[in-house]
Amino acid sequence: MDVTKRSSVFTQIASRELNSFRVRKRPYMDGFVTGFVEHGAVGVHHSEESTIPMSLSFCKTSKFSHILALSDEDGYLTLFDSRKKFSVLSSFEENADKAKICEWVSHLNAVFDICWIKSLIRVMLYNSFQEDTQILTASGDQTMKVWDVQEKKCIGVLKGHTGSVKSMCSHPNNADIIVSGSRDGSFCLWDLRCKSATRGKHGEVSICSTAVVKGAHLSSQAKRVRKGKAKSMSITSVLCLKDQVSIATAGAVDSVLKFWDTRNLKSFVTQASPRPQSTEKGRLHGISSLSQDDSGLFLSASCMDNCIYLYNILQLDKGPFRSFPGCPIESFFVKAAISPDASQIVSGSSNGNAYVWQVNKPQAMPVILKSHDGEVTAVDWNRSEIGKLATASDDCTVRTWNQTNYVSDKKTSCSIRRRVMAMPCTESKMLLNNEEKYLNSIDNESLDPSVKLATPITPPKVLTTEGHKNQLPSVFNQTALSEKTPESALKSPSSVLNPPSSLKRTIRDYFLASS
Repeated sequence: MDVTKRSSVFTQIASRELNSFRVRKRPYMDGFVTGFVEHGAVGVHHSEESTIPMSLSFCKTSKFSHILALSDEDGYLTLFDSRKKFSVLSSFEENADKAKICEWVSHLNAVFDICWIKSLIRVMLYNSFQEDTQILTASGDQTMKVWDVQEKKCIGVLKGHTGSVKSMCSHPNNADIIVSGSRDGSFCLWDLRCKSATRGKHGEVSICSTAVVKGAHLSSQAKRVRKGKAKSMSITSVLCLKDQVSIATAGAVDSVLKFWDTRNLKSFVTQASPRPQSTEKGRLHGISSLSQDDSGLFLSASCMDNCIYLYNILQLDKGPFRSFPGCPIESFFVKAAISPDASQIVSGSSNGNAYVWQVNKPQAMPVILKSHDGEVTAVDWNRSEIGKLATASDDCTVRTWNQTNYVSDKKTSCSIRRRVMAMPCTESKMLLNNEEKYLNSIDNESLDPSVKLATPITPPKVLTTEGHKNQLPSVFNQTALSEKTPESALKSPSSVLNPPSSLKRTIRDYFLASS
């Protein structure tokens, strides 16, 4: 009886080599990102009629981060469950009915912006805290409303603007403080605790602004070019910065960003622009949106010159340190957003695509998300699920995307050891004893000399405690930053967090004001 001989693994490999079948090694994937895949698409419709979405936002709390809020031009506010899975054969309308949590009419006009806010209510019975999630809506009816999400009830109306409210933002640490920008050319500060005695027919209270700055982005050149047009003075985007006292504003008039101290709003503290205003001639390009990462170090601005600019808050006087061109931005409805970890930037476009750039590779081609059939307007990142984002389009659909094969840009200890072990023994021992220095040397060598910066692109570590890991960080490691950029510490809104004892505690002392 014949006995079949079992060949070992080494024998099989040798036979493959002899027969020209070489063993292929697995490709090195460290720091590699393949792209995005579409997770699902829902149609925006009411009573079997489609409507155009205007704004979208993921919930900020980690528990409900999968809930996506959407507003449209008919004044509806809709909440979707972004984790729902859909059949390939189902239509957009069927997907919407399956993922829809609730909806209601928030305004009798278009809702241009929405903002989640959260506050802590003390439960006296159990002596504990629970989160009460609310939503702010900004509308073309010149008002903003505060909504109790669970009750779908308006609990406050903010009145004061004389034009459509285009943008708003809540304070990073105090949800009662709101800043808003309007088509009337002004931005307002609001305190939700300052309620008037008058109430509406549904029991909602009226809230008046605590401060108003009119004509925040007027310029003499804009008056000559677009005299009499409302868009020449419209405020398109506002942000409450992480230093808790500063506000950033942008308008339709030009590409200038202005920064204000909330303790003294008589004039702006400093400004930044992609190009010197004194030499700018010809057509003026406005800003459609602003966004900031969780650390508060970087600020992105999407400009109507078809480019996204990235600013370092600590070096505003130097202008944008990186730019991301290539996406057509032909209307102020096209928005962009930087990811919470400051690793990527996503932008809509007027050609039906969404573009995603890697921040540390500005010269690389962006990832193009192709599914929409109309202008892609609103975009937003999920703050709890890394690599997840949502896009809205004039084709009356909202799509969610998940990043595939996401690997951090930071080199791991294993990858460093694999590279070091190929070196001579003496040198490898020295490097393995100090992997952090070796990591920095690799990162510096990989950067293009033409785009090297005074400060690293990686956001600084956030000061958090064990019980507040899921909350948005409000401050960052100012000590570490000041050591790396001592000349910029006196020119930053963030420097007011920990100013030297010999200096005044006023933001104007940290800027070179230009008037």
